[in-house]
Amino acid sequence: MKTSLIITTYNWPKALAAVLESARHQIQLPLEVLIADDGSSSGTSQLIEECAESFPCPLHHIWQEDDGFRAAAIRNKAAAKAKGEFIIFIDGDTLIRPEFIKNHQRLAMQGYFSAGNRVLLTRDFTQQVLSENLPVAQWQPGAFNAHQINRPWALNTLTLGPLRLLKRNQWKGVKTCNLGVWKEDLVAVNGFDESFVGWGYEDSELAIRLLNKGIKQLDCRFAATVMHLWHKENDRTREKENLEMLNTAIISKKAEAISGIKQYL
Repeated sequence: MKTSLIITTYNWPKALAAVLESARHQIQLPLEVLIADDGSSSGTSQLIEECAESFPCPLHHIWQEDDGFRAAAIRNKAAAKAKGEFIIFIDGDTLIRPEFIKNHQRLAMQGYFSAGNRVLLTRDFTQQVLSENLPVAQWQPGAFNAHQINRPWALNTLTLGPLRLLKRNQWKGVKTCNLGVWKEDLVAVNGFDESFVGWGYEDSELAIRLLNKGIKQLDCRFAATVMHLWHKENDRTREKENLEMLNTAIISKKAEAISGIKQYL
């Protein structure tokens, strides 16, 4: 299986450096890593150039002009350029454990998209991780305590089996900080809907359209976990409008975005 890892980022190169370091140590490397950059300044591009020199697989920088929160658009642009048949989306503030890519690939099934889980690092511990360059993604779950991370038990890799299909008709809880999808399925629903600007629900709406297209959810919780660095909440002034578009997709049984990935193919 050829897998592309897409990392969405915006103006937090210190966190992105930690994420790339965790990607570097994967048991099974992806075919490529694409940085979906929603308008970061030069510090991010400089970091990517430096990392690319020694990165163990091709590292690409996909950038768009800073015109507000447009995560849907930059993810589409990166996914359009992805060469892998299977795409894994994470965020530029989510560290991945060494078995992350391997387990996503082991679980991947035709006709399904894969939703993993996250555990949250505390504010103080996040600052320590970034200031001391702690390789926490490689730590064993027992190395953490309640002051560092919530639910450290959620980092355990559980048995991979048929019970993973139990959430096959659900969209709630699906987040692009940990989402695997076949590129052909992503294209079939026209990717992310770029009508979603500002924070909120573009990932949930994508999951709804995938389900409406007959593509079901595969539960990857605990087998494929990301560690989410603490940060302040994003501006949520567009949350109401985005939620209305989400509800419209549910009611209308919408399967394809009007403005999506196909314009970049």
